[in-house]
Amino acid sequence: MKRIAYIILFSLLLVSCGTRSGYFKMEGRFLHMNQGELYVYSPDGGIAGLDTIKIEAGRFSYEKPCNKPSTLIIIFPNYSTQPIFAEPGEAVEVKADASHLKEMEVDGTKDNKLMTKFRKQIASVSPPEELKYAIQFINDHPESVVSVYLLNHYLVQTEAPDYKQAAKLLPLLIKEQPDNASLGRLQRQLTELGSLPIGSKLPTFSVKDVNGKMVNNASFQGKNVIIINTWAAWSYESLDIQRALNDAVKAGKIAALGICVDANLKEVKQTLERDEIEFSNVCDGKLLNTPLLKTFGLNTIPDNIVIRNGKVVERNITANTIRQRYSTD
Repeated sequence: MKRIAYIILFSLLLVSCGTRSGYFKMEGRFLHMNQGELYVYSPDGGIAGLDTIKIEAGRFSYEKPCNKPSTLIIIFPNYSTQPIFAEPGEAVEVKADASHLKEMEVDGTKDNKLMTKFRKQIASVSPPEELKYAIQFINDHPESVVSVYLLNHYLVQTEAPDYKQAAKLLPLLIKEQPDNASLGRLQRQLTELGSLPIGSKLPTFSVKDVNGKMVNNASFQGKNVIIINTWAAWSYESLDIQRALNDAVKAGKIAALGICVDANLKEVKQTLERDEIEFSNVCDGKLLNTPLLKTFGLNTIPDNIVIRNGKVVERNITANTIRQRYSTD
């Protein structure tokens, strides 16, 4: 009888907190956003593809299967992003003012509370100070998945990456989180980035695009600026870069090559047709193990290199930078 009573009590507790075992729930409310849509994706496989979250009367509710901790990235209507850290059987409450998203509050789990504290620290500081706070947070909380996100966001996937600082901090995180697969990927990424540093020549390559057309070094002969971009259908940011590149290519400003890491070639072609992408794209179904990524020193989504006059001059430029730099105006 006691065992049955415990089971009933446990079930009631689950119902009372609104979260089912094996699921993660996110509820919230927004000021200055009565209706609309948010998009959410997971860079570490927490969800497949891109989900939509409906906002009605300033509120929303979203629940997903969750068998292991994962990072969710929310995309707001102004294209800014914020992370939410999902855990099995947990629920969080989101409170935000749509005009001050950097001050968004997420309550419910330790890591989300830590991220909220960090958001408030950087809400009104300059970019250099923001980076300083991020590095300090990583040193203070190497056990937290928030630190994994911050390291990647501020030191790797940025227009001004600091791979040396990232490589210095990474062992601290690996020591405290030895089973975190994301850290293993970051470690491989930082190791392989050295194979094509800034100043390197465009490596020799030859590959067929999704339409069977051969693409190689000769395809870009005479092109002053070439941008090679990695993308996936589940990454809104990478798709936005693809669209920005397409506009620049059509305007005659640059040449481009896309490398898709999705597995389904049919869906890849549908995405390219939907967005009317004109430049060549490659997809061999080998996901992040495609040899072409290693050739260009690319390791994640999104990622890109800018080649000017045959040499790598930049990494990880954003869609906004592409539009501003290679505008048709």
